[in-house]
Amino acid sequence: MSDFLRPLGDTGITVSALGLGTVKLGRDQGVKYPHGFTIPDDATTRALLDEARDLGINLIDTAPAYGTSEARLGQLLSQRQDWVIVSKVGEEFDHGQSHFDFSPEHVRASVERSLTRLRTDYIDVVLVHSDGNDLAIIEQAGTLEVLDELKRKGLIRATGMSTKTVEGGLATLARADVAMVTYQLGYDDERPVIEHAAAHNKGILIKKAFASGHLSNAITDPVQASLDHILGTPGVSSIIAGTINPAHLRENVNKARMALGAR
Repeated sequence: MSDFLRPLGDTGITVSALGLGTVKLGRDQGVKYPHGFTIPDDATTRALLDEARDLGINLIDTAPAYGTSEARLGQLLSQRQDWVIVSKVGEEFDHGQSHFDFSPEHVRASVERSLTRLRTDYIDVVLVHSDGNDLAIIEQAGTLEVLDELKRKGLIRATGMSTKTVEGGLATLARADVAMVTYQLGYDDERPVIEHAAAHNKGILIKKAFASGHLSNAITDPVQASLDHILGTPGVSSIIAGTINPAHLRENVNKARMALGAR
């Protein structure tokens, strides 16, 4: 296995150290980026996905809350077997507003809808899209239990949660395969979750590695510094970075490979 490919804990899934986030493929409302953008057309999106694959990326992150992202990926992704697809349950985005439903009924319907949209028989990883009340979701909603049921049926390969608290991240790893946590230069609050994952062979996906484009300009190369920091931390499986700019994609991959010493 090359340095750019890493195990996702003990799931048996191998992921690229950098994954492609796809919110910008399907949603341009209620996003927290410093600059506006236009959702790319099908030809541009297909070219971006092909370039990502050619650069060694095999991990794609999407969600029902990302507007038309899932449906577009289902239409535009070629060679399903080449991709590890991460999707989510719990958050919906309609008419410019997010709302949440963690009930077992909604989770089942959401996964079935994602399978249809993505035009696939299985989803590699399904995460709960937390609203911030991590422990309440884990302990009271029964959401992870439903994902486990769907995993046993072969519809999902691995389960977990995109968490917002240390307690939630640790509780997720006690009951599931993967936690997605925030980790970046100047923000190490959730590092205990990563350390727990490293000690117990669980998967860790990193979100907001570049602070949604708001990294400090006080550092000469904040993206490289952030990649060095994150990929040098034991327990990290992959960083999810969203871009629709091919030049940024190439730059991010080159810098990730530099951080890994895999030039």
